[in-house]
Order: sequence, then structure tokens, then C-alpha cells
Amino acid sequence: MEILETIGFDLGHGETAVTKAIVESIEPPQMLEINNKKNQITALGWHPQLGYLVGEQALIQAGVTQLQISFKQKPNHDPDYRKTISTFVATYYRLLQESKQIEGGTTSYFYVGCPSGWSVSEREEYQKLLQTAGIPHLNVVPESRAAFMQAKEAGRLEYEKLKSSVLIVDIGSSTTDFTLVKSLHEIPVDFGSNALGASLIDRAIFERTLAKHDQKALLEKVFKEYPHHQARCELACRKAKENYFSNEQLYSDSQSFARGFESINEQIYFIPQVNKLIMEEILNQPLPELGQKSWMQAFRAAVSEAKQKLDQQNIVPKLLLMTGGASRMKFTHQICQEIFPEPETLLRPDPEPERCIALGLARVGRWDLRATAFKQEVNKLFESQKLKDLIERQIPELVDLLIKPLADNLIESAVRTGIKDWQKNQIRTLVDLETSMKERAEQWLKSDRAQKIINNQCISWFNNQIQPDLAAETDPICRQFHIPRSSLRFEEGIDPTFVNPELRIGDAILADTVAFIVNVVIGGGTLASIITLILTGHFTWPIALVYGASVMAAGMELNRQGVKEAIKTNVDVPSWLRPSFLNDKKIDDICKQIKPELEKVLQEQLTANQEAFEQLIAKVEQGLQKALSAKVQEAIILIQ
Repeated sequence: MEILETIGFDLGHGETAVTKAIVESIEPPQMLEINNKKNQITALGWHPQLGYLVGEQALIQAGVTQLQISFKQKPNHDPDYRKTISTFVATYYRLLQESKQIEGGTTSYFYVGCPSGWSVSEREEYQKLLQTAGIPHLNVVPESRAAFMQAKEAGRLEYEKLKSSVLIVDIGSSTTDFTLVKSLHEIPVDFGSNALGASLIDRAIFERTLAKHDQKALLEKVFKEYPHHQARCELACRKAKENYFSNEQLYSDSQSFARGFESINEQIYFIPQVNKLIMEEILNQPLPELGQKSWMQAFRAAVSEAKQKLDQQNIVPKLLLMTGGASRMKFTHQICQEIFPEPETLLRPDPEPERCIALGLARVGRWDLRATAFKQEVNKLFESQKLKDLIERQIPELVDLLIKPLADNLIESAVRTGIKDWQKNQIRTLVDLETSMKERAEQWLKSDRAQKIINNQCISWFNNQIQPDLAAETDPICRQFHIPRSSLRFEEGIDPTFVNPELRIGDAILADTVAFIVNVVIGGGTLASIITLILTGHFTWPIALVYGASVMAAGMELNRQGVKEAIKTNVDVPSWLRPSFLNDKKIDDICKQIKPELEKVLQEQLTANQEAFEQLIAKVEQGLQKALSAKVQEAIILIQ
């Protein structure tokens, strides 16, 4: 069955949020609600009559006998952990289906996030565990990828920055993850033991509040016998922390406090409270989970280590994206900005960090499906005969484009230059002239100059002939996936190697025609024109030249052909006669006279050389596929 929607499932250590994106739409994902709230405390409770409850309902429902909170961690074989995770996801799935917020079944594809520091094997094991919840289609992806996709599609990343280096700092409840996104590829930045989660701050507030409580001993006894009461009290500490960091200025006064509240019974209350002075003490107290570093010290050390590792690779991120609910703590922004200063690195905290990952996961899912479909459509074009046909159809145009510049340059480089040398008495006989012109023609046809002309004509051919036909095939694909038509066009030009791979006139395409062109047109045609001038010029000195002493002595009676051969072989026109006999105007006339014949021969020989052009068609098709494939890799980031 066709997948209609992607579900972003952000199962966090502290909070959980779910979103939905329609696969065939480019509209932003929508937040889904559980218990009429878009974000829920990650909590699972058991009620004897109501069964399993999640989120706020698990916390406030009277009669809940078991309560689990903050249970996200790396996959392991603890049966209680595995049951808690599987049951929590299955309950969420059931509630979303019952409320008709998702289609469910095989039409919905769930994308669940995990810390980017998890290994591939840990990610795979986590995916297997989640699939026990009974969701048909489910995939686990790094949360950093979701943060990047959300920033991209929400318009906070320009295209050029998308292609550059972006550092994502995800400060979660259980971990802080650093991920470098370079050329659209994610690279986790490890910095040792990663226990740097904001829940450590909650725990520190809890321990401080418990230590100062008037009924500490009684509370400890209650917590031991009824763990769900401790879980609720820890959540109250988290609430106090969030209230504080949501508006720190309100609590800078020593008499102002951000508070949480939990009632154990009618006589016992647990009321954590923090202000600026208390929070500074908590953030700077040594924590055993962090090797006796304070939370602030550990965060600064982690950011510094990430900076050092990037420096070792000569990488300066253009952007630093901050996400995760704990990224609302302003001091984390200040530390990141100190270590990654502007303007080299721009700081971009996510405006809705508690929703960022869920939204990004739904976008990642939709993007994955649409990007796969996009590549499949382009591959269909590759697998068809369309590319080959459109190239083959335009080969006559390429021949026409090559003929004139080849003819012009052969005449200038071989014929005109050779005759000028003869005119200047640098070449003795017409036989020597013929040899010189042949050598010059062959050298030019194999020269870089000839190759450059061919490259330019091939590019012109591609832009004016191939490109419009190609656009007719690729534009509908771009429209289908809502990306600019230019994404699969080569409007800025194309590398000559793609449209002219190894097209060497001297030793490839014209290999079989060079000798013919040189002998028939350049050699025979040019010399015939010069000999005609001799035979039809002033009668007195040409005869003397033709019937030289060496010829007459042999007693030969020369026919016309014999005269021509004798002139070619024996006549050495005096240097002082040559400029007047063959002036520049006559040289121009000779060049004009042989040009149509040269163009005709080039046309015939190029057109007849089918095998060479079949090879060219195949090579251009391969080059075009390679170029389009590169375009596809650039274009898929634009898909929404």
C-alpha cells in the first residue's frame, strides 16, 4: 500500500512530541496532540482500571500505581527497560489512531530520533526494539539530521550555507550531541563520555530541595516505597528549572523564585525553587556523573573539544545551530559564541527547540521518500532511449558547427601560411610546399588550438541543440517534486569533457579522413591552383621555367600532366619574381577557391564516419548521465 504520511516521533528523555507530514504536499508538518497537548512529559503510568497512560495523564490521574519517567537510553537487554519503551510507543500509536490523527497501518511511516552519537549497531538495535510496538513502517534516524532538515525547510538556512559546514549542538535531557553537517553529510563529533544532559540539573535541584526539606527522612522513606512519588517530585524540579530559564531576569532578585510544586499528601509538599544565585551554585557544583566537573565546566569543555577537532581538519563551520529543549539556557549560547565567534560562525538557536526535532523528523521522512522517488524518475530517464535519441538526432547540427571553423583554420594554418612561406622563398619547390602544407594540416588537426575550437563548438551545440530537448524531459520531473527547473538544467554551461569526451580531431573522429583531406584538398587543390597560375600567366618566363635545361636535355616531349609534374618537381621560381607572381590577393583567391571543396570533403567524411559518431553518442550519453547525476545530488536538498 502507498505511504501517505510520515510521522515524526521525538521520543525524548524528558519530553515527547509527534508530528505528521503529508508525503505529496509541501505544507509544513503539523503537531499532533496527546491529552490535548502538543508536548508531553515522557512518562508511562499503569492504572488498574484504565490501563497504560502516557504523559500528563500518567502524572495526574488518581490511582496510578506504577510510573516511569525519563527512560530513554541506549538499547540494552534489561527486560524492564525494553518493556517500558515498547509499551510507551505502542500506547502512543494506539492513541494517535483512536483520535484519527494518523492513518496508521502501512500508509504511515514513523521516523524516530536518536542521539547522533549512537553507533549504527545501537541505532539498528533501537529500531528493532521500537518495532515490537507493532508499527509496520518505522525508521530510526539521528536527531541532528532532523534539526538540520527543520532549519533548512523553515527557511533559516540559505542554499549556499546548506552546502557548507554546519555544526549542530543538540542539548537534550540525557545527552549533548555535536554533529557536523558538511556537504549535506552528517559527521558526529565525539568528545568522550556523553552524560551531559540537562536532567542532571533537574537532579541537582531535586537533591538540594530534598536536603533542605523539613521532612527529609520521611520523604526518603516515601520515595523508596513509592517510586512514582519521587518521579513526580523530579518533574517538579524540572518545571522549576524551565520556569527559571524561560525568563531569567525575573529571578535575578534574591527574593524572587521560580518554583515547582508536588503534593505527596495533604500535609507533605515538595516545592523546589531556584533563582539566579541558586542556579549559579547548581551549574558550578561538581557532579560525579561528569567526573566531578560542574555542568557549566563540562559544557564548555565539550564545545572546546569540538572546536579543536574541527580545527584539526581545518573546518570552520559557517553556522552553529542550537536545538534541544535545554538550548533555551542562555549561558549555553554565550559559551558557544565565545568558542565559535562571529562573523566566521553565525549562531542560530532554534526558536522552538522543544518541537524542532519532531518537526524535523517528519520532514526527514517525507524528504527521504520524495528524494528516493525523484532519483527513481531520473533513473527512468537514464534507462530509456531518450537521452541517446536526442543526442543522435542532433549529430548533423554538430557536424555543421564543426565544418566552418575547421575549414577556416586549416586554410589559415596550413594553406595560407605555407604559400606565404613559399612566397618569401622559405620553401623551394612546389613539391616542398605540398609536403609542408600536409605536415602543417596534420599538426593543426592534432593541436590544442583545434581541440579548443572543437570544445567551444560542442558546448554551443549542447547549449543550443541538446539543452532544449533535455529540458523538455527534466522540467516535468522538477515540477512534480516542486523544485526549480534550473535544478536539472545546465544554464551556466557544461564541462567540455561531458559533451566532447576525447574528441581529438587528429587521432579520433577524423582519423580516417585526415589523409584524404590533406591530399585531395590541401595538397592537390592548392597546388593545382598555383600551377594553373603558372600555365596561364605571362607566356615568356613560365615556358622558360617549365622547360628548364634539365628537362629539355632529356629530350622529353611533355604532355600537360607531365608539365604539371615537372613544374611541381623542378621549378624553382626566383625569389625576386615570387611576390609579383603570387601576390597577397592571389593567395586570398586561392584560399577562397579551395574553401568550398574543403567544407564539402569535411561534410562528407564526417557524415560517413558513423562508427566514430556512434562512439561519440555513447560517450556523450555517459557524460550527460554523470553530469545529471551530480545535478541530482545537488537538487535533492531542495526537495521538501
